[in-house]
Amino acid sequence: MERPLPAAPRDKQTVAVGSLIAAAGLTVLKALVGVLTGSLGLLAEAAHSLLDLLAACVTYLSVGAADRPADPDHPFGHGKIENLSAFVQTALLVLTSAWITWEAIRRLFLQNVHVEPSVWAFAVLAASMAIDFARSRALMRAARRYNSQALEADALHFSIDVYSGGVVILGLLLIDVARARHVPWLSRADAVAALAVAAVSLYIGLRLGNRTVDALLDAAPPGVAERIAAAVSRISEVDPERIRVRQSGGTLFVDLRLRLPSNIPLEHAKVLERGVESEVRRLYPTADLVVDLSPQEPAAADLVERVRAVAHADNFQIHDVTAYRLGGRINVELDLELEPALPLEAAHERATRLERAIQRAVPEVGDVNVHIEPLRRTVQAGATVRRLRGDIEAKLREIVRGTPGVLECHDVNVHRVGGRVTLTVHCLVGPGQPVAEVHDMTERLETQLRQAFPDITDVNIHAEPASARTP
Repeated sequence: MERPLPAAPRDKQTVAVGSLIAAAGLTVLKALVGVLTGSLGLLAEAAHSLLDLLAACVTYLSVGAADRPADPDHPFGHGKIENLSAFVQTALLVLTSAWITWEAIRRLFLQNVHVEPSVWAFAVLAASMAIDFARSRALMRAARRYNSQALEADALHFSIDVYSGGVVILGLLLIDVARARHVPWLSRADAVAALAVAAVSLYIGLRLGNRTVDALLDAAPPGVAERIAAAVSRISEVDPERIRVRQSGGTLFVDLRLRLPSNIPLEHAKVLERGVESEVRRLYPTADLVVDLSPQEPAAADLVERVRAVAHADNFQIHDVTAYRLGGRINVELDLELEPALPLEAAHERATRLERAIQRAVPEVGDVNVHIEPLRRTVQAGATVRRLRGDIEAKLREIVRGTPGVLECHDVNVHRVGGRVTLTVHCLVGPGQPVAEVHDMTERLETQLRQAFPDITDVNIHAEPASARTP
């Protein structure tokens, strides 16, 4: 059973069929009346309508082929068929304009042809203009809705016919005036009208042709890259390094390369990427979008960030990076997380590899000291240790009184997790305290707690501003 066409291709083909029928009928009528009256303007209109008929055939075939889905041989789809169709229509338009121009010049300077205006000529031209106007509007609406150059080219053919039909009517009227008023030079108005038709057709056709050639050569649509750059730049932490856009049929292809701050987590990078995609989709909902993320190089003066970048490039999990200058040399200390079951020999080999990588990439660093820690991946069972809580709370009150900047401590919890005793406590400090000073305070608290309670393995102190505490 044949699958039905999606709504967009079906609508495009319906509009193209209507254009085909209209062009066929108008071509026959104009040619017949043009032969009977001898009007070059009307024959030029018939030739133009014949061009419209050929163009409508090309449009009908191209919109169906262009909407076929991508396949292994055409991974970017078949949209270029529409651009090629518009190019062929432009070539036909230029050829027809050239023929009309030659025939008009021949009648103006080389051969005198009798033209007999009639009611039928005016009637056919008026009906043609009405049909052309209706079809051009329908085609242009569909062209804009589906971003179709093939439908746009067809719409231009019909819109040109509206203007050129008016010019031909004017030419026939002037011939009538020439005979009634005995003004000989007005008798050539029909040929002049044909030249006007050819000039308008050629001008509009060449403009469309320039756009179709740009599309076939993958030229960037005017203004699109600038609008995308402005939208992407509104997202903090994102720097658009490269924006490439091209049009293929009704599909806009967008290729973005974004620079992000170094050492950000992959999860955060994906959040930024989704934000960029949302901004582009807001401007161009149907765009085929590819986003490439690349980290910024850390500043030369930011040594710690450079050390982190080296570790992350080799997929090492690190934390607590410390750099200090000693005797004219810069030393680095850091914690490296490895699989708990990894043998020490293998763990040491990885730590040594990281140390050497840092020293190669950051020549200012002398010694690198790596502390190996087990990488925690599982959720362990825990149990509350109640016997220490009262003593710890009393000790904390004593410590707080002797620690400037710490206002109080609360929510004291002691747990045994996998053979280790863990203490967690919340402490209130002044909201304006810098992070570095708060860290020093908590370090002093942790040291005193460990000295008072040697059984405690881990101490986790959560510092929070006094303003965050609910009264």
